[in-house]
Amino acid sequence: MRPPIDLKSIAHRVMLEHGLLPDFSPEALAETGAIVEPAVATGSAVRDLRGLLWASIDNDTSRDLDQLSVAEAMTGGAVKIYVAIADVDAIVKQRSAIDAHAQANTTSVYTAAQIFPMLPEKLSTDLTSLAEDSDRAAIVIEMVVGPSGAVSDSDVYRAAVRNRAKLAYNSVAAWLDGSGPAPPRVATVPGLDEQLRMQDRAAQAMRAIRFQHGALSLQTPEAQPVFEGGTLHDLVTEEPNRAKQLIEDFMIAANGVTARTLAQKGSPSLRRVLRTPERWDRIVALAAAFGDTLPSEASCEALAKFLAKRRSEDPARFPDVSLSVVKLLGRGEYVLELPGQQAPGHFGLAVSDYTHSTAPNRRFPDLITQRLLKAAIDSQPAPYANDELKALAAHCTDQETNAAKVERQVMKSAAAQLLGSRVGQRFDATVSGASSKGTWVRIRQPSAEGRLVRGFQGLDVGDTVRVELVHTDAERGFVDFARASPS
Repeated sequence: MRPPIDLKSIAHRVMLEHGLLPDFSPEALAETGAIVEPAVATGSAVRDLRGLLWASIDNDTSRDLDQLSVAEAMTGGAVKIYVAIADVDAIVKQRSAIDAHAQANTTSVYTAAQIFPMLPEKLSTDLTSLAEDSDRAAIVIEMVVGPSGAVSDSDVYRAAVRNRAKLAYNSVAAWLDGSGPAPPRVATVPGLDEQLRMQDRAAQAMRAIRFQHGALSLQTPEAQPVFEGGTLHDLVTEEPNRAKQLIEDFMIAANGVTARTLAQKGSPSLRRVLRTPERWDRIVALAAAFGDTLPSEASCEALAKFLAKRRSEDPARFPDVSLSVVKLLGRGEYVLELPGQQAPGHFGLAVSDYTHSTAPNRRFPDLITQRLLKAAIDSQPAPYANDELKALAAHCTDQETNAAKVERQVMKSAAAQLLGSRVGQRFDATVSGASSKGTWVRIRQPSAEGRLVRGFQGLDVGDTVRVELVHTDAERGFVDFARASPS
């Protein structure tokens, strides 16, 4: 048996290779050490909303809590949704050493070995986190959601909030579905159970109307490492659930409100866009392989219907189809939108107004947007010049790509370690990438991706193929397959 590799050392090296900083500078650490308490939300414009039943829903182990939500019943079946976003800017000052590190990386990097946080953990998991039972400063996005799921009115303002319950996706989803008990905080905090059910009903309506407008229902297989006693044991795929969808629907709506608010106040903004896919012809061919017809011109509505049909008819294979579509859609990017201009919309969400604003502890574009939003609310000039914003948009897009490469490469090292003893075995695979640089395939158990080094001729994204594992190199992150000959 091969000795286990040091995934943390590999992750550290790969971060540097892709232009990311794995460690904080002495200056940033010194600034962090001088911060001893969270920001206090004060001032006549700050609303005291600490009495509401705010709750966070995130991953089981998450401590960098960016958002809370709460709902209020209104007349006529409408619901007012409040989304509180951690006021990170209140502590992380623009052009500070901490801010410089965040701007350099632009995102937290989540590798199979360890997390490289965008902000020091003392901040992101404590002082700038919307921690349970703690008073915090926040930016609140308020939305009135009608019975149909449409947002009819909105507002954005500063507030003081208090998280009443730190909840986790899996346990909340099981409870909402009726397959598990109420999480302890839901059972013990009076009124929280009905509060969450009200949020769930509103989110379901919001989700339905999004899909009616052509938003894509995608389910990409994201592998997560499973360690036992410090040793990598497996790579498993996380499944979507109702609680994750609830938060997703609220965040999409909140990001839309933020984008429109900035536009209405005459502020520049960093828009998150996904352009019309260049490889639409391949998406058409992929649909044709299942007996479905898509129009020759890109249409999010037609693609949404195809995906919904595939999910319904073959849920087991839907993640593979979904991943193929994601690869063919291409990556999102950040672009500058100036007042009076109209940036490209987001093809996958079928919306024209969209930004990233709901995760300022984890993404630098969200922190930029928070600063722009606070300035706009206070009728102050934008804290960034337009040329600076344009450069930051391009930089954030590039670093997001580099972070994804780091995460993928470390995951391949983990997969290579896990699969090292299985060279010669055969697997069913789906082509996940095909270009002049090479062809890649993904297997399901364990969930892993590797390069197809032989027999890739004629294959394209979305094709299914039988492969044989021929080589692994954990240190370099190589998992190599060859197209298997018929038995």
